Amino acid sequence: MSAVTTTGAVVAAAPAEDAPQVRRRRRLSPGRRLPAARLAGPVLVLALWAAASAAGRLDPAAIPAPWTVVRTGVHLWTDGTLPSDVLTSLQRAASGFAIGLVAGVLLALASGLSRTGEALIDGTVSLNRAIPTLGLIPLFILWLGIGETFKVAIIAIVVYIPIYLNTHAALAGIDHRFVELAEVQGLSRFAFVRQIVIPGALPGFFVGLRLGVTGSWLGLVVLEQINATSGLGYMMFQAQNYGQSDVILVGLVVYGVFGLVSDSAVRLVERRVLSWRRTLSS
Repeated sequence: MSAVTTTGAVVAAAPAEDAPQVRRRRRLSPGRRLPAARLAGPVLVLALWAAASAAGRLDPAAIPAPWTVVRTGVHLWTDGTLPSDVLTSLQRAASGFAIGLVAGVLLALASGLSRTGEALIDGTVSLNRAIPTLGLIPLFILWLGIGETFKVAIIAIVVYIPIYLNTHAALAGIDHRFVELAEVQGLSRFAFVRQIVIPGALPGFFVGLRLGVTGSWLGLVVLEQINATSGLGYMMFQAQNYGQSDVILVGLVVYGVFGLVSDSAVRLVERRVLSWRRTLSS
């Protein structure tokens, strides 16, 4: 009886010994997205800045401490200087960005969906891209004067170029099999654009949109220091004349916050609109 039991135990144990060992799969993806992960870098820079200032490693005249900058910003806000300059800068950036966005999208569609449009538009935009945009400032001042119009026009140029380039590249990268399928299905031109062109171009469009948003703020920094009487750039230019580095840092911080917030807003919209994609970042 015991022999049978022993044999049975051996027989029962045999499959367990012969069973193949399952190899654990290695995870190659970045992992789950951390909450507020994009703020980690700025917070670290702020902490290092505060620590260096507290330790006396930074010259207060050149790089004031963070608490000095905050105190100056509060003072500028309470006396009405900062709100007025912020509103003026937002209006300039928004006007130029809106014009550049519309122009970039329309030119990309005309160039990407038509050989004639590509022949007329793509080379011209490439030439415009090769010319430094800020180098056009003297010519635009002669054409449009030194008021608000030329500032908005320069911002629009800075914005439309990356939007056009990335949207046009996305349109050119649409798989031709989708075009053939649309022709076989007998889709109209409008249905083809709505079902094939727009979904295929959206990833590149959002890349260009992020670059355009950033470019609008970069252009604004320079333009507001040219014969301006208001705006963050004008405030920083005046502070430079009086050696007020804390005021300059207040302007830079505000520009940085605007850039970070606008870029984060575009990324949020991008994730919502392109939620159907399964990518490495998602």
